[in-house]
Amino acid sequence: MHNTLLFAPVAITTGLGEKTEISSLSEMREFLNEWAPARRRLSYGAAVKACEAARSGQCSPKAAREAFVAFAAGAGILWREEPKFIVVKPVAHGFGGFAI
Repeated sequence: MHNTLLFAPVAITTGLGEKTEISSLSEMREFLNEWAPARRRLSYGAAVKACEAARSGQCSPKAAREAFVAFAAGAGILWREEPKFIVVKPVAHGFGGFAI
């Protein structure tokens, strides 16, 4: 049961722009156990409790994932995809704004 996949991987940043995906309860538990004690807050404790409850079958992996997402957001490590913009600039006047 401890390797049950989460509904969707949670992408977090673990270093200088390095992306890591947490996709199972065992990965979540390992990450939380390695989290620096000085940086542990209330959301950390909630994520640990939810992970252990999901591992023992007392709550769903989805609930554990939601607690982990709340922890990651509060800790500032939730990976945010940069929006991709397409910029169009006219290159020639007199040809309807398009280069030939």
